Amino acid sequence: MPHEFEVREEIVLEATPEQVWQAIATGPGIDSWFMGRNEVEPREGGTTRQTLMGHTSEATITAYDPARRFAYRTAEDAEGAFMAFEYLLEGRDGGSTVLRFVHSGMLGGDWEAEYDALRKGDGMYLRKLAAYVEHFPGRTSTFNVFAVGPQVPGQERVWQAFTHAVGATGAVAEGDRVRLQVNGITPVDGVVQFAYRPDFLGVRTGDGLYVFIHGHQDTVLVEYHGFSPETDDKIEPAWQSWMAQAFA
Repeated sequence: MPHEFEVREEIVLEATPEQVWQAIATGPGIDSWFMGRNEVEPREGGTTRQTLMGHTSEATITAYDPARRFAYRTAEDAEGAFMAFEYLLEGRDGGSTVLRFVHSGMLGGDWEAEYDALRKGDGMYLRKLAAYVEHFPGRTSTFNVFAVGPQVPGQERVWQAFTHAVGATGAVAEGDRVRLQVNGITPVDGVVQFAYRPDFLGVRTGDGLYVFIHGHQDTVLVEYHGFSPETDDKIEPAWQSWMAQAFA
């Protein structure tokens, strides 16, 4: 039996409503902070499409008011489960924007675990959006990685692996200087964008955003959005190899 759910978030973004709109309501903008490859038909009644790991999902746009409100809803599945997303934008003095986000719908199956993952993940992705619009304005990612690793139940083991991969020792906090270094790619300096132990670690480099995730069903993931005009096809296999070795 499906279970109703709702997640509400509010965040201040260091960008104008027009800049935020480009990030949340266009395919290249969404690609630059969310998952997969995305397409948006820019109208109410249009379709959004997200392709991730070879699967494409669609939703219908239920509100399209540029720089103010964007909403879309998936169709119900055989159990009656669906998801709806709403973004409300309000400009502030100084060029910033208040974003109010509502994620709601019906969950089926293992709904409690899925809701817990959504509740945590929604907040993380909004903070990833905040990093994108503040630090990479006017740019869109040219190369994305969504590397899925093994299921690892030990939270502390996973967190220690995350911090070790970025050269951190002891506690890690927002603003810390770190150095990402794994076999197969050139070491790169970065700054901790957010650290939510034991689930998420976000790092910003000069040309990209990394997020290390211990997510739903204890799955380990590494995400990367690269903003350099040159792509690096060594990044994904290097991080896949790192996960295989770190969690062998």
